[in-house]
Amino acid sequence: MTPAKLTPEDGSDRDARTASGGLFSRKGWLRWTARRMIMASVLTLALLFGGFLWFANAVTSLKAPDGVKADAIVVLTGGYLRVEQALGLLRDGAGQRLLISGAHPSTTPTQIRKVTQASPDLFACCVDIGYDAIDTIGNANEITRWIHDHGYRSVLVVTNNYHMLRSLHELRRADPKTEFIPYPVINSDLTRKAWFTEPDVLRTMLSEYGKVVLATVRDWLGIERGTGLRTEDAPKAAAKPQG
Repeated sequence: MTPAKLTPEDGSDRDARTASGGLFSRKGWLRWTARRMIMASVLTLALLFGGFLWFANAVTSLKAPDGVKADAIVVLTGGYLRVEQALGLLRDGAGQRLLISGAHPSTTPTQIRKVTQASPDLFACCVDIGYDAIDTIGNANEITRWIHDHGYRSVLVVTNNYHMLRSLHELRRADPKTEFIPYPVINSDLTRKAWFTEPDVLRTMLSEYGKVVLATVRDWLGIERGTGLRTEDAPKAAAKPQG
């Protein structure tokens, strides 16, 4: 009787093949993960780039409406040109009253009036100055309180064109019942020049777009906003209804 031949495979060979298969499987998984991460990164960059093109087009397309009227006017500080535009609208009867939101604590009404060459009577009768806000979220909270205190339903919003989209976003989030009408201040006509070749303008646009993206993501994730108010004013602000 011929003895059966033994195969060369033994336990050590099986272990080696199993280890080799596991190694290849691990490498395959890593390659798959890397490909997915690259695809996700490319898609994210494409979405961000497309979003910036949309943002830039929206900003450059903004125009100040003619003959517009509302219950009141608010201006978000950041330059005297904005305040001058808002005071001009108030003087022309575009609104009953004006709030200058986010003024520096050391700035007095007299200083603002002199710099803008506004009428003392106009300032005395129809201009309020808010000192609480330190950023756009703070502006929205400060403006919302003022709107509710006066019972306004429609408000003209005066700020720079590149800042308008984020301002409206924060205002409408803080007070969805009020109609906010944009009145952009345009320092230079971005539609008639290659603004993207100017470093300062491009930097400002990218910065504002980044803030719009962060605000949108914050809302998607349901992250609560900060008050945007000075520390000493936060308890006072929190005690007032936001609507």
